[in-house]
Amino acid sequence: MPKYAANISMMFNELPFLDRIDAAAAAGFPAVEFLFPFDYKAEDIAARLKASNVTNVLFNMPPGDWAKGERGIASLPDRDDEFRRGVDTAIAYAQTLGTRHLHVMAGLVPPDASSGEYRSRYIANLNYAAARCAPYGITVLIEPINSRDMPGYLLSRQSDAHDIRKLVGAPNLKVQMDFYHAQIMEGDLATTFKEYRDHIGHVQIAGVPERHEPDTGEVNYAYLFGLLDELGYQGWVGCEYRPAKGTVEGLAWLNTIGQMRSD
Repeated sequence: MPKYAANISMMFNELPFLDRIDAAAAAGFPAVEFLFPFDYKAEDIAARLKASNVTNVLFNMPPGDWAKGERGIASLPDRDDEFRRGVDTAIAYAQTLGTRHLHVMAGLVPPDASSGEYRSRYIANLNYAAARCAPYGITVLIEPINSRDMPGYLLSRQSDAHDIRKLVGAPNLKVQMDFYHAQIMEGDLATTFKEYRDHIGHVQIAGVPERHEPDTGEVNYAYLFGLLDELGYQGWVGCEYRPAKGTVEGLAWLNTIGQMRSD
């Protein structure tokens, strides 16, 4: 079965952020992912990862002013300089943490704006990010996000993301397939994964529709985990869900449908 990374921005929220790394290790997770590390010193995070023998597999580049509702700046007008500084900041953190995947959030398109202009700027900034990350062995990821949870986000379907990936044409640019978002927007998860499997750099999971543990809701994750193995998917599966009651209390799915491995 796949190898899982705990998303400690959502899981183990009963604890302070750095302590979640230890908790994930204690629960058997060999890896973690998180949204943003920038409120903490990279050296402090790296020390916790090393002490717990846990790998960080993914985080997001700086998204702009998250508290004010921004969800990425890569497509926004007049933010190119800020975006490029964010790329450098993310690379520096990734070098310290040993992270090999960085997600670039596209941003929100105002209802009265031209999505084509935002898309063009996004493509240009992805070209820059991929070129900057390549010498460090870092893969840049883009992710479609469902329009119910994040109205106005530039990317909402897997086909949109792969069209952009093709236009950029960088070998270290891949698409992140979150089965939760994809189920809400388009369904047909198995066929979609099969179509794009060579260009999917990371997978994330959550139950649909409540975004709780993956053994709840309408998605047959046991089948999908078997499919990932059958197709030889070697990447990580990020557990980006909100525990329904408590993180540890909700981990029974690992023994029923998950069968976690760490190789």
